Amino acid sequence: MSQRKKTSGIIATLLFLAFITPIFISGFINLKNAENANQVGEYKTASEFYAQAAKIFFWRNDLWEKAGIASAQAQDYSNAIFYFKKVNQLSEQGWAWFGTSYFQTNDVEKAISTFENGLKENQSATLYRLLASAYRSQKRWEAEKNALENQIQLDSQDAYAQYRLGILLMIFSPAEAYDKLNRASTLNVETDSAVDTLITALNIADTQSNESDKYVTIGRALGLVQEWELAFVAFQKSIELNEENAEAWAWLGEAKQQQGQDGSVELNQALRLNHTSATVRGLRALYWNRQEKYAQMLAEYSLANEFEPTNPAWLAGIGEAHAKLGDLISALQAYQQAVELAPDEATYWRVLAMFCAENNFYIEEIGLPAAEQAVSLSSNDPTNLDALGYTYFLSGRYSNAELTFLRAIELSPQYFPAHLHLAMNYLAQGNRAEAYNTLVFVRDADISGVYRELAQNLLNQYFP
Repeated sequence: MSQRKKTSGIIATLLFLAFITPIFISGFINLKNAENANQVGEYKTASEFYAQAAKIFFWRNDLWEKAGIASAQAQDYSNAIFYFKKVNQLSEQGWAWFGTSYFQTNDVEKAISTFENGLKENQSATLYRLLASAYRSQKRWEAEKNALENQIQLDSQDAYAQYRLGILLMIFSPAEAYDKLNRASTLNVETDSAVDTLITALNIADTQSNESDKYVTIGRALGLVQEWELAFVAFQKSIELNEENAEAWAWLGEAKQQQGQDGSVELNQALRLNHTSATVRGLRALYWNRQEKYAQMLAEYSLANEFEPTNPAWLAGIGEAHAKLGDLISALQAYQQAVELAPDEATYWRVLAMFCAENNFYIEEIGLPAAEQAVSLSSNDPTNLDALGYTYFLSGRYSNAELTFLRAIELSPQYFPAHLHLAMNYLAQGNRAEAYNTLVFVRDADISGVYRELAQNLLNQYFP
């Protein structure tokens, strides 16, 4: 090779290096900026820097994935999907965020197929958990059950997965539900109350010879723990086993109402099948209550009480209906009859106390003693303590009220009525700082939105 050619080659190489070196330096800077932003939670910025670095280091498969994950963490799901599509081979985390991005953009089918594709490459408890959640959103209960079973095989320490699988098994294979529910309770004591309710129902169902009635019992328990979608499935199954089961039809109507539907067709069918069923009448009373048809509500509860005179719930319902119709004397008499029928049940003493409190009616003479009796019968129930605190508050016993509300909150920190009543008690004492802090807590902590709205209304009223 001539000296001239060697010189030309060296010059070309130097020119190439002069051109390419700034580009690589820019890539390293982008990568460094991306890592720094990611560490402090600035995910949107991190995703942009990762994407810039990926364009330069085109052989780095992981950079587009990192850009996608950061975008998803920044809740920029459309860009996340765009970045993930550029990746040749995703990691387990990448598949999880890719599917989640589709799910968050309401493309559930794409989310499911993405999770399934990820599972072909990674046997992952996380991917099975996300897949189960996607199936749940589509009410594909058996598919959700199968995904949870696979998840638990890989991770048996997830309390929610055990609990969720347990309640699904109540529908598909009740005998297998015990183990999962008990396991959930062992892993997380916060599930104890719900698990106790569900296992009690399973035990009762085991004693029932009629398969249709078994599923009514299971459905009612699922409703008690606010799993109304699955309760609906249980009641449907009960009707499939016996189309003449009036109570199953009535409970199906209730399950529909709990999910924002009408339910009157099912309630009317229940009435046609058995017009003397106290349960049917009681559930129809609930329907009329929601419709604000209180005369019809009273009529249904009265018939329920006639057909089942030993059940204090119907008398309490009669009391509520009279109160909503403005007949406080008749309401008081009905509540007192409920207490006489079940003197050892704290629930009816509490209901009587709250009736007096909410209507400013015989608070000292009847309401306060009733609340005290409820607490004496069940001293660790926050609802009873809240009722007692509220009657103290209304009767001007602010110090007693504060101590009682705080005791209720200590027992159940997320029992928001006690927080709201405590805030009102603080306001009555002129303690605006504590009232404000309490209301802000409820506003920020209540995910249901019901108590959040009440807290916000009080904040608007007293702290404009």
